[in-house]
Amino acid sequence: MAEFTRTILARLRKYVGDRRHSTRRRARLDFSLSLASATQGLNGTRRVSSLNGHTMDLSENGLALIVPQITLAEHHLVGENRSLNVRLQLPSGPVEVVALPVRYERLEEDERETGYLIGVKIVSMPDDDRERFSRFVATLQEEKK
Repeated sequence: MAEFTRTILARLRKYVGDRRHSTRRRARLDFSLSLASATQGLNGTRRVSSLNGHTMDLSENGLALIVPQITLAEHHLVGENRSLNVRLQLPSGPVEVVALPVRYERLEEDERETGYLIGVKIVSMPDDDRERFSRFVATLQEEKK
């Protein structure tokens, strides 16, 4: 039922309008993500699992991430107060992003993409990464609706 509700809301957003204020720009960039709170192994070391995917679009304040699954190491990626560490591959090299998921939806089988779309809000980024990211976003054309 929750999947159905999310699908309906995503489609309504197309007709009613979008709450996002930042200009979205299409860009397909590879990334890897991990949970911000890595679990501890039996020997006391941190185990960090990661998941690879690519972006669908991005803005100064957020990313639309495409992932093949919605769980990582038995943890749901879009839990309450769940932070994600995203290593985004820009043409000039990787940038590190800490992001909060704000929504997700399962992608339909008949669409070009499969898996899940996760909309994330950028919470923090090192200053030099932020500068390179902002320059990259400025080079992209605005997405036509």
